Amino acid sequence: MTHVIILGNEKGGSGKSTTAMHVIVALMKSGRKVGAIDLDLRQRSLSRYIENRKKFIEIKGKQLELPMVVEVGPVHLDSREASKVQETENFKSALEGMGACDFVVIDCPGADTHLSRLAHLYADTVITPLNDSFVDFDLLARLHPETGKVSGPSLYSEMVWEARKQRALTGVPGGIDWVVMRNRLSATRARNKKNMGEKLEDLASRIGFRLARGFGDRVIYRELFPMGLTLLDLGGKDSPVRLSTMSHVTARLEIRSLIASLNLPSAEMSEAA
Repeated sequence: MTHVIILGNEKGGSGKSTTAMHVIVALMKSGRKVGAIDLDLRQRSLSRYIENRKKFIEIKGKQLELPMVVEVGPVHLDSREASKVQETENFKSALEGMGACDFVVIDCPGADTHLSRLAHLYADTVITPLNDSFVDFDLLARLHPETGKVSGPSLYSEMVWEARKQRALTGVPGGIDWVVMRNRLSATRARNKKNMGEKLEDLASRIGFRLARGFGDRVIYRELFPMGLTLLDLGGKDSPVRLSTMSHVTARLEIRSLIASLNLPSAEMSEAA
């Protein structure tokens, strides 16, 4: 069965599209067939990333892996309910069209939309990139202003909980494995970093997610976007771009570590990746 991976967080700028593209390439380099769906119908960052990759291949003549892409376009009907029905049909059709894929990676918008909720309902794995900031933490849980203790789940946590409940009620097989990855962690032992870690560990046990270390705040991630490349495309004699610093090598290890922590079915990365 196709394993559906969702990149979800209702806050923009958390690194969803960058993470999605690196997960896609990592899975393809492990020999798996991967599909991609971009549900951020306005910004389309993942779509642009893949388009840039196609252009790089055409211009440079390099052999790079490409995912199967199916678009789920916007629906503008007079009735809101009718629009939801049509969006549901379009989304299900897109998933059915990727039935031959081992994995489908879906990039969700930084907003609460019908398509985003629908995607979470069908998710086997939800990855939530989270910047190391209490502004981002607020989407997962509310903190008491005086004690600093977690007082309850917040917007996005409630959305994932609803998806889990609806999944059980509708009979969609399997559960949702929710992984929160801490992005842009500082190298120093800052007090904010320590406090965030403690709050996330407490919250993880209360609302049911696993913690994973994400990506450092490295310029290379932004520099590769116009070429459609990932750090996993760098290195080796046939690489389109060379690894230039130890920071790049460390960043590749971050990606390998993330993939391993997801515990995906038969998704071991080859040593060459």
